[in-house]
Amino acid sequence: QVQLVEFGGGLVQAGGSLRLSCATSEGDSSHYTMAWFRRAPGKEREFVAVITWGGRDSAYADFVKGRFTISRDNAKNAMYLQMNSLKPEDSAVYYCAARLGTISSVGSAYYYWGQGTQVTVSS
Repeated sequence: QVQLVEFGGGLVQAGGSLRLSCATSEGDSSHYTMAWFRRAPGKEREFVAVITWGGRDSAYADFVKGRFTISRDNAKNAMYLQMNSLKPEDSAVYYCAARLGTISSVGSAYYYWGQGTQVTVSS
């Protein structure tokens, strides 16, 4: 059993940066593949980025490539999403998720989810 908690959301101007953190409040997430998803109002949940348990492999949605960077620190049971050059269309609730197994961009493949953190980018 793993419980995930996201931190770091907030309000930022377009072009600015935020760093999201996902902490494991219970359990050990170090052997899980972990990912970020987001959901904007009125839209479906969408994949943002994923990283394997060892941190060697990662993948990104096309719309964040070159702007967002996913990383993790297993010693701290934490995962991060550095978001640069933010755009108003990046505004959403961001969720971290964990699964055993390989990289997946499909939300239903993830077993554990955090409650989300709101990111709002003003124009």
